[in-house]
Amino acid sequence: MNWNGLSTPTWPGTISNLDAKIEIAQKLAGRAEDGQVIGIGSGSTSFLALLALADRVKNESLSIRCVATSIEIESYCTALGLTVTTLVNCRPDWAFDGADEVDPHHNLIKGRGGAFVREQLVFASAPKRVILVDESKFVPALGTNFGVPLAVVPEASNLVRTIVEAELGTYPQVRPAGGKDGGVIDEQGSLVMDLHIDASRTPADLESFLLTVPGISATGLFVGYDMEVIS
Repeated sequence: MNWNGLSTPTWPGTISNLDAKIEIAQKLAGRAEDGQVIGIGSGSTSFLALLALADRVKNESLSIRCVATSIEIESYCTALGLTVTTLVNCRPDWAFDGADEVDPHHNLIKGRGGAFVREQLVFASAPKRVILVDESKFVPALGTNFGVPLAVVPEASNLVRTIVEAELGTYPQVRPAGGKDGGVIDEQGSLVMDLHIDASRTPADLESFLLTVPGISATGLFVGYDMEVIS
């Protein structure tokens, strides 16, 4: 049996703003140093950065270990010949990832790919963090284009709706899955729900409230992190 992950790493679907994202990916890959542990994000720009990083590792014989933020990224790393480790064994020297939205204060919404729980863990573990985005991801306020993903204990979905609606006047909706009946279930077994918000609360206040709701284990709000944004 050939245990090499995905034989040919391929992004599922069309990558928007491809030329800009390739340029960003090349900049990022140039920062890798021999011996580092690097957190690898799960978005399309991160995927392109991973390909560029793998080229450097191969061409320059770098020793790099990768902490992946999703099963797919783990498979891509393996297929590209990169060494995969975990947060159990290593702390990343730095991490890179994409974002769905970036506000003027560098607060983020992440999670359209459903990997935001592991992304949050890797992001929080790394002392240095780099966000890779094209200009389309910058917004005046979070929630402009996307809702906030929530990881919810499946049995608590109705309770979460009730509490959130009572506080915010709106409630999260189950994200419908493709290829199966029902909603999206993430790698941790949580139901993914999306909450559309307005600017009436700051991202920090909203996150603080959501994490007090029984049944919500994580959100796609990335608030208060020290990070560098490359665009």
